[in-house]
Amino acid sequence: MKQKIIEAFNVLSVDYEYHVDEKSVYNSDYERPAMMRQIPTELENKHVLDAGCAAGWYSEQFINRGANVVAIDSSPNMIEAAKRRLGANATVLNMSLEEKLPFADATFDYIVSSLVLHYIKDWTFTFQQFKRILKPNGMLLYSVHHPFMDRRLSKSDDYFTTELIVDKWKKGGKLVEVPFYRRPQQEIVNTTLKYFSLSELIEPQPTKSCYVKEPDQYEKLMKNPHFLIIKALNNK
Repeated sequence: MKQKIIEAFNVLSVDYEYHVDEKSVYNSDYERPAMMRQIPTELENKHVLDAGCAAGWYSEQFINRGANVVAIDSSPNMIEAAKRRLGANATVLNMSLEEKLPFADATFDYIVSSLVLHYIKDWTFTFQQFKRILKPNGMLLYSVHHPFMDRRLSKSDDYFTTELIVDKWKKGGKLVEVPFYRRPQQEIVNTTLKYFSLSELIEPQPTKSCYVKEPDQYEKLMKNPHFLIIKALNNK
């Protein structure tokens, strides 16, 4: 399944590099503003891991705020897109969050993972690695699909199970099968709490600019959560 996810995002890399930043309100006017509000505007001398960097949008924002950035992703095509965006301003590495991360203990002040963890079935090893490489009192900030949203795609109709779902995304005239794992909110929260202290649970709502661009989507997102954001601290 891991290879199928990589292949899907190799195909999607062109869309992420050239279209998502401006044409996807779910990213530009919903998830990204809510995530960036949790990150200090000044990151001088701070070390940030962009865990699942895609085409590098988040890494670019952290660099602009003064951070030293390492960006990683399992998709080779996404990594090439990120390198084109970031140049020599970040360390960009092709690797999976399901393998041992090649960083020393207590390396990073922040780990940010945007819409990535739902592609991993078991978070145990990944969170152990995050805890190891995050500095004491460092922040883990991640977003995932909201369990409420994923219920509509469930074939089992069992909210309490972790379930493999294959969604279909129409991008660039292609229909791309994208596998991911749906899980209940209590599992998301309780797995995080095994390793970190929960600072904030955020169910974002769209910005006003979303209404200007796509009023129908704005109304939908104001009433129905699509993503879930977890802000946690390494102080356990």
